[in-house]
Amino acid sequence: MFTHLHTHTEYSMLDGISRIPDLVDQTQKLGMESLAITDHGSMYGAVDFYSECIERGIKPIIGVETYVAHNHRSDRSGSERSPHHLVLLARDNAGYRNLMQLVTKAHVDGFHYRPRIDKGLLEEFGQGLAVLSACPSAEVPRLIADGNMEEAARSANWYKDLFGDGYFLELQAHRHVDNLEQINEGIITLSKELDIPLVLTNDSHYVRQAESPLQDIYICIQTNTTVHDKKRLRMEDDSYYIKSPAEMALLFPDHPEALENTQVIADMCNVELEFNKSHLPKYDTPDGMNADEYLSNLCWQGFRELYPDGTQAAEDRLKYELEVIQFTRFADYFLVVWDIIDFVRKNEIMFGVRGSAAGSVALYCLGITLVDPLEYRLVFERFLNLERKELPDIDLDFQDDRRDEVLHYVIERYGNDRVAQIITFGTLGAKAALRDVGRALGMGYGDVDRIAKMVPLKARTLEAALRVSPELKMAYEQEPAVTKLVNDAQGLEGIVHHVSTHAAGVLIA
Repeated sequence: MFTHLHTHTEYSMLDGISRIPDLVDQTQKLGMESLAITDHGSMYGAVDFYSECIERGIKPIIGVETYVAHNHRSDRSGSERSPHHLVLLARDNAGYRNLMQLVTKAHVDGFHYRPRIDKGLLEEFGQGLAVLSACPSAEVPRLIADGNMEEAARSANWYKDLFGDGYFLELQAHRHVDNLEQINEGIITLSKELDIPLVLTNDSHYVRQAESPLQDIYICIQTNTTVHDKKRLRMEDDSYYIKSPAEMALLFPDHPEALENTQVIADMCNVELEFNKSHLPKYDTPDGMNADEYLSNLCWQGFRELYPDGTQAAEDRLKYELEVIQFTRFADYFLVVWDIIDFVRKNEIMFGVRGSAAGSVALYCLGITLVDPLEYRLVFERFLNLERKELPDIDLDFQDDRRDEVLHYVIERYGNDRVAQIITFGTLGAKAALRDVGRALGMGYGDVDRIAKMVPLKARTLEAALRVSPELKMAYEQEPAVTKLVNDAQGLEGIVHHVSTHAAGVLIA
């Protein structure tokens, strides 16, 4: 049995086009029982990958192909524009947490063209990781390619000393890669001399071999070149796909242990992600009071002000809501929101609340909502009930020119290490796919613009556009250049194109 341990998805945004559901589906069809994700410098796809694998009965192995600085991660010298590669795989949950630490520090502390770690960080956060020596752009292979076997051995020994039985020397068999034959010979020599096991990988960037041209176009889009540029960044052959175990077995028949070791590594990697645990921040209540008691005091204080002649029905409603909040253990959540709104009110920042939260008397008493739910007979259970223990949803709007003040308050209140803005992924829509692919194919702007304008505004996909636009369908059927443009654009439509920061989504944990 064989496991792919060097696998890029669309979240390797320079050159990966494998979509996670398709990737896992193909792995299953080829009879493999486990699969790793090792995107360049990031873990953007880790949770989706894990969930998809579990659903399909595939064992997920979470990793990253990280960038390692030649010297220190703070070094910004010219040589650091091309850092070493290294494949890291989480062996257990401690390793998974260390992977997150490494990736975070690579982006926050070590970013220089790419997010970089260094050997100091590997020493600090190396526990629970399996490590592969990686592709020809990695440290040991580069030293071998330079003819410096002594230094390559010293480097390999450093990794072996740090990671023990979790360090493997990687064999690859792609064509037209400079010095790869020399690198493989050196890797095999080091394996024998240093007693470091071999492992066989295929540096996959797309799911099927036929998708190689699409990946070439995608690299052109990301590097602003065209397929006619002979000096463009590209992969020289079509071998970077999810090969079957039988195909992989043919690559290094003299070293069957390299194939078998993929299963050794798969067996040692056991990460279990839990999605049913609460990671709510704890509100710092006065005098050590528990959250439920403090929330109750605040609510009854507000109740007496808002319902001076409070009826028994009103009191019963607040009692009931507080019981539900206590049972569902969401008191800290209510207190955190109350704390934010308290800051907003004191600083005269305009705000509003939307949605089912308006049905809560508790929120009304806290001053979070401004509409009396009893007067309008609004239902609390639409917001929170005992049967559905999902996190309640309080939709808050703040005036946009003072939103930063609220964010900075939250960071100061709960800690820089416990507050994060949410990432958002930009994808290629129908028209954008046509324009980007047309440019990568070297087509004239006017020719591409003519086709892009045939896509109706309401058509969310190119498939839908071909159905509803007779003009586009005719061009597609009668003009070979348009046929290729649309087909290639459909192949990349919806793929992750870039990342940015969500305008207003903030996590507190």
